[in-house]
Amino acid sequence: MIVITGATGTIGSEIVRQLIERGVKVRAVTRDPDRARFPGGVEVVRGDYADTASMAAAMTGAEAAFLVGLLGPDYVELDRALVAAARDAGVRRVVKLSAIGTGDAALGRVGTWHLPGEQAVRDSGVAWTILRPSSFASNTFSWIDPVRAGGPVPNLTGSGAQGVIDPRDVAAVAVAALLSPDHDGRVYTLTGPRALTAHEQAAALSEALGRPIEVIDVPLETAREHMLAAGMSAEFADGAMAGQAYVREGGNARVTGDVEAVLGRPPRGYAEWARDHAAAFTG
Repeated sequence: MIVITGATGTIGSEIVRQLIERGVKVRAVTRDPDRARFPGGVEVVRGDYADTASMAAAMTGAEAAFLVGLLGPDYVELDRALVAAARDAGVRRVVKLSAIGTGDAALGRVGTWHLPGEQAVRDSGVAWTILRPSSFASNTFSWIDPVRAGGPVPNLTGSGAQGVIDPRDVAAVAVAALLSPDHDGRVYTLTGPRALTAHEQAAALSEALGRPIEVIDVPLETAREHMLAAGMSAEFADGAMAGQAYVREGGNARVTGDVEAVLGRPPRGYAEWARDHAAAFTG
């Protein structure tokens, strides 16, 4: 039995799908099981990070667990509690989803948000693997509305490039680490095959859709104001903007061979992802 937290999310849902295809017993954890939709054969249970008892129950009887914490300065203790729940329930292997750049002083405070969870995993006494993926290709789903409307798509990262990765590859690496001890004690930085700017991503999406897409660069202060207006805390907004500035300055222009080392094949490129998901942008 493998437990997947964040099971309705971008990576968690794909891990569930890939494990079921392999015939592995899967328990998907979600705050609202009645609304969740999973493939047949998946055991769906309720779990809320703020409800320790529910997470302990969700972990009971599992061999391995995929752990997705909540990102932000307010969730440090919840991240630690999630690891403790897995360990105390007898889980023998955990795969922790973190983020590229974690621990890099140039990222400022946002670069520390995943560190307590990572450290809790290292100190847990169980076998562990930490995944630090770069920017997800699926982040450009945020462009769906302006693309459908024929307007420009926003860009907060200037001419900064990122090793954009297909979430399917992140999930595939997680599956490998959940099923095999070969990846125990490893920290994988997961990227796509090339570092791309937002303008290059828009060009690839434009080709997939067969029509032009304009990109408009958004000042970080403007983006911060929108985040505050949406109800986000000043600390979270400042951290997020520090992350965008880090990318603008070239800090995230990294490409690694970790995906190929684990999967035995090159990672998918953004252009392939765009072709496979073009329908989402056309409505």
